Amino acid sequence: MQSVLIVVHLMIVVALVVTVLLQRSEGGALGVGGGGFMTGRGQANVLTRTTAILGALFFATSLSLTILAKFNKAPEVLLQSVKPIEPSGQAPAQQNGGSSNLLDQLKQLEEERQQAPAPIQPSAPPAPSGK
Repeated sequence: MQSVLIVVHLMIVVALVVTVLLQRSEGGALGVGGGGFMTGRGQANVLTRTTAILGALFFATSLSLTILAKFNKAPEVLLQSVKPIEPSGQAPAQQNGGSSNLLDQLKQLEEERQQAPAPIQPSAPPAPSGK
């Protein structure tokens, strides 16, 4: 159903673009010149009505595709369901009633890093003098 609606939607889009490009603009652009099977005013009325109808159909198919997408919702993102591997001997960190997410884990790691004592770095030997 959704694929059929997408094809119809794309056909409406192409027809709408062609119809808009056929209309006469102030500069003349791609508008069909005077003469031919229709007068300038009759042609403008037909193209204006066609544009309005195609616009309404475009709006309707867009809403329909949105509603279908909501009902055909995909399962949750894989990364949200994967539990991180904890080092052996440590229990998984759980917050908010037993569930933790990536941001909570990053915050906890940052807190652990700030609480840990800074490693002692050896001081650099004095620079040799040029003499």
